[in-house]
Amino acid sequence: MSLIGIYNHPKAAKMAYFGLYAQQHRGQQSAGIVSRRPPKREGEVLQICEHLGLGLVPDVFPEEILNRLRGSRAIGHVLYSRSGSPSLRDAEPFRIQHRGIDLSVAHNGALLNAKSLRLRMEKLGAIFHTATDSELFAHLIIDAMEKGDKLPEAVAAACKEVRGAFSLLVLGNDQMIAVRDPLGIKPLSIARVEKTDTWVLASETCAFDLLEAQKVRSVRPGEMVVIEADGALASPTLTSIQWADSPGCKHCVFELVYFARPDSVVFGEEVYSCRKRMGIQAAREAPCEADCVMPLPDSGVYFALGYAQGAGLPYEHAMIRNHYVGRTFIQPTQEMRSFDVRIKLNPVSGFIRGRRVVIADDSIVRGTTVRGRTSHLREAGAREVHFRVSSPPVKFPCLYGVDFPSREELIAVHKTNEEIREYIGLDSLHHLTLEGLKAILEKPEDFCYACFDGNYPVPPNDEEEAAAARGLRIEQPED
Repeated sequence: MSLIGIYNHPKAAKMAYFGLYAQQHRGQQSAGIVSRRPPKREGEVLQICEHLGLGLVPDVFPEEILNRLRGSRAIGHVLYSRSGSPSLRDAEPFRIQHRGIDLSVAHNGALLNAKSLRLRMEKLGAIFHTATDSELFAHLIIDAMEKGDKLPEAVAAACKEVRGAFSLLVLGNDQMIAVRDPLGIKPLSIARVEKTDTWVLASETCAFDLLEAQKVRSVRPGEMVVIEADGALASPTLTSIQWADSPGCKHCVFELVYFARPDSVVFGEEVYSCRKRMGIQAAREAPCEADCVMPLPDSGVYFALGYAQGAGLPYEHAMIRNHYVGRTFIQPTQEMRSFDVRIKLNPVSGFIRGRRVVIADDSIVRGTTVRGRTSHLREAGAREVHFRVSSPPVKFPCLYGVDFPSREELIAVHKTNEEIREYIGLDSLHHLTLEGLKAILEKPEDFCYACFDGNYPVPPNDEEEAAAARGLRIEQPED
């Protein structure tokens, strides 16, 4: 999931469109933009436009739709469906109207106590139309405003009710509010378009590059940033509110392993160089006698490049990607993932035949993708196939928004490294060790590794909460 916010630009929706386009890799199920045009003169009403749809950003927003989304303020969202088929009902931003209050909310993350909060709000009369955490945030904010809080205080009150991971954008009549959870699990940064009063908020800095905006800083863990202007022509101001104390950062390390685009800077780490360092470290841990190193595009490219440099082996692109296929990992069903494996990558048989190849990728989650690609390489005539992985074995489901739906689907839970090697059909297999992953990070203590070691920084209170949060049963690791 990805967020974009534009404040004080005459074509805010188009800016949001390009910001979402730059972050399309984070979700391909749905996209949405809400824009607002504040009154320019006394007596004029606030104009609100919105459009949401299923599919890729350019398909959801043809030119004629974008031209209808007028206003100088906008927020947008792209979604990947964590389970089941995508539904337009769950597309974001979520907009709610209540007694003259009009809010739009977009969220990246997942809440552990969503079910209990929904039940409480329903008893108070709230009616839910979606399964999204954004709608829950909207109801909590409205409830606080009904009690007399202004929007920033109401957003803070809502955030204090929830447990889990969240980066949040809220667009009100005059204000845009950005919030991160106290551990800063999900990324969110602030930028400014040079020589203008236009402010941009985004999950990844690659969006800033496309919009020609200069990053100012990240929203800090536990911080709320309020952007507002007194009138349509006034220069906006930024106010920082520390709504919660941060006990320390626990950034999602999978952003660096997989999710983020390599030209982004996430959690202070340059993703490109970070993935290369992972490859160099893996070459130290598990050198290999082979003829070449080749990535499984695109998330394995820079890890493979680092491994080739570290191992002193030639680097080759001998798997050709069909760029019109989405990211296999975030397809919502197993059938779609299996189909994508067949059409996404095709080996160059003339180069591979008779060679010993090392293939490199970011992770092995279910094993389906790697097994299929290994089979393709064997069919193309590879003499040996070795596999190097830029992350430790994924053994625990993520509670904070990454698509690990159950422990039963994680291959490393049921098989040893040797059993995984045999199942996939490899000559050798090595995962980057957790110690090795931490060694290449500037501040390893600032990251969450729960999908590898089961140490959840925000643990579920009980089995029921864990199941309600992600539809899965949590098994705690043995001591």
